[in-house]
Amino acid sequence: MAAAPGTEMKRTLTMTGLTINAMALIAPGAFLWTTFQAQVVQQNGGITTAMDMVPGLLFVLVLAFLTAFSYAELSNIYPEAGAGSSYYFAEAAFLEKEEAIHYKFARLAKFVVGWVSHLYYWIYPGIMVGFTAILCVYIMSLFGVTLNQPAEVGAAFVFSALVGLIAYRGISGSTMTAVIINAIQLTALVGFSILAIAFRLTHPDLAYAHSSIASVVLPHNFTNVLFQGTIAILLLVGFESVTALGAEAINPKRDVRRAVLLSLAIQGAVAYVIEYVSANFLVNGSITATDATGKTVGGYAAAAASSAPIGDMIRFIGDQMLGGTGVALVLILALSVLIALIGTTLACLNTGVRITYVMGRDREVPGVLGMLHFRHATPHYGVIALAVISALLGGYAVLSADNLLQITLASNTGTFLVYGMTNALVLFAFGGRHKRNIVKHVIVPVAGLVANVGMLAGVVLMSVSAGGSTQTDTLIALGAVVIWIVVGAVWLVFNSAATNKSLLVKPRTVVPER
Repeated sequence: MAAAPGTEMKRTLTMTGLTINAMALIAPGAFLWTTFQAQVVQQNGGITTAMDMVPGLLFVLVLAFLTAFSYAELSNIYPEAGAGSSYYFAEAAFLEKEEAIHYKFARLAKFVVGWVSHLYYWIYPGIMVGFTAILCVYIMSLFGVTLNQPAEVGAAFVFSALVGLIAYRGISGSTMTAVIINAIQLTALVGFSILAIAFRLTHPDLAYAHSSIASVVLPHNFTNVLFQGTIAILLLVGFESVTALGAEAINPKRDVRRAVLLSLAIQGAVAYVIEYVSANFLVNGSITATDATGKTVGGYAAAAASSAPIGDMIRFIGDQMLGGTGVALVLILALSVLIALIGTTLACLNTGVRITYVMGRDREVPGVLGMLHFRHATPHYGVIALAVISALLGGYAVLSADNLLQITLASNTGTFLVYGMTNALVLFAFGGRHKRNIVKHVIVPVAGLVANVGMLAGVVLMSVSAGGSTQTDTLIALGAVVIWIVVGAVWLVFNSAATNKSLLVKPRTVVPER
């Protein structure tokens, strides 16, 4: 049902609530499980780059903080952004300039940022749905049950509907869900890390990939660190989601800025570092798998050959050190990952539909997407639309690894573009301000802009140069991005004509969310 006149989003989120929602999106419990194999499979000159997995993570963690700081600075000067995030920042940065020419480009700037944001926010939850369906297949296999592709697609649709229902009912329910999910996944991660380190220390005679903790943390090859960074940066996205919840923050000026940085610090600088150090510290030749040639391999080669290398690790620990409890431990950890994926998908649903809601309210996308539910005060039509799209994308992803890679690359392209534009907005927004700081408002955003553009170029070039199906998948993903941008340009022109809006005239002032 449509919102009643005057219905607005409810301000219920404290700094804790904002931080918890962003932490759910970053979700280290989900991504350690889902990306560890891809990080091991990545090669440089035919040799795995996995030895530099942790240095690559530490490198991009610094880069992520650069972008997080840019988001924090923009949210500080534009606390009235409400649910608009970068979409609002783009317009405000142009409108507050004294030069008349900047007013003309305000609408165009905000539309470009908002439209491109959908490549990230409307594809990313579909990837999570696909990951979840794949994980469900793995969990069922522990009980000897094999699911066919129609069942996997069905699992994707059921999961998307479940998460959509939670998001439909409001941010308060989503926040409580996120609190529980974060507590479960962090507990599971601490448990896994303790067991991995304990096993290594009590079984020193095995053939470990790393000779010591120093070998895990220190770089071995600078090029490999950069290669690992192209994957590791994807683990850390989500901290910016806080800025799309400003309309529901009790004190957005004070809390949004802090929550952006705090969520990345907790999940990135603490949880990710601990779990990745522990997992790599444990890798050894006794953890085996069968590769594509039928040969039994160990160490990183086994991780590359396995569909769930983290599951193999915890199973190995349980069987070797805890009295044959490997299967039980795998099931517990897999269920915690499943729960983490719920939180990630939910957080991304909440973020994505709120930016769309503001665009709908501005009539930059169909107005129905800018309506709020009369009781829950949620952008319910947007939630429904995004849940359906996520189900379709998730169902497409589970059909093949190529399909999953295609939508992942399309989403990643959108992520890097939005992050890069947001860093550029800091340069523009603070240009000429009397409180401009050369470090915070020039050096940091320039470094963040260069890092995001560089990472995007690195991902594309590496994928295209790989040849074979990876090259094909990359070109398909880039083609989808180009098509989306062209559709946006066509929509902007026709929508402007239909609503009598000029592309290069100062738009009517939008009343911020209260």
